[in-house]
Amino acid sequence: MPLVRISVPSILPSGKSRNLADAVHDALVATCNVPLKDRFQLITRFEKDCMILDQSFPDVNRTPEASIIEILFLEGRSVAQKSALFAHIAKAAGSSGFRGDDIMITLTENGTTDWSLGYGRSYGQCHEVVSASQDQAGDYFASSRKTDSASAP
Repeated sequence: MPLVRISVPSILPSGKSRNLADAVHDALVATCNVPLKDRFQLITRFEKDCMILDQSFPDVNRTPEASIIEILFLEGRSVAQKSALFAHIAKAAGSSGFRGDDIMITLTENGTTDWSLGYGRSYGQCHEVVSASQDQAGDYFASSRKTDSASAP
């Protein structure tokens, strides 16, 4: 369950920022076993004076199109998977017209107890029960909805 934040300069055309989002998701699916439908991305556009990026650290030459990708996901990926993810994103972004210098990626991992996907229930608690109680449609929260609707006036 990754949550991806993509920060782009306001001068970047919307189509190009969407291409970057697609590249990131494709890379997560291809390298980190993320399900195709597990897509949660936030794209934020920043004016020039609100996106302060060193133009040359470390040994790069960033242009005004420099963008930052922040990925938060569940722990458990290997160093090899993370390296493959970085490479896949960079290659796909390059195919969309980005320069390698302009793509910065950060990863942060946490555990299932650090997420709530709905109904205020910890995914960690829900995840432990899911394998035994998940319905055929893959509905993790069916029991919560039944409880909520039963208590509704």
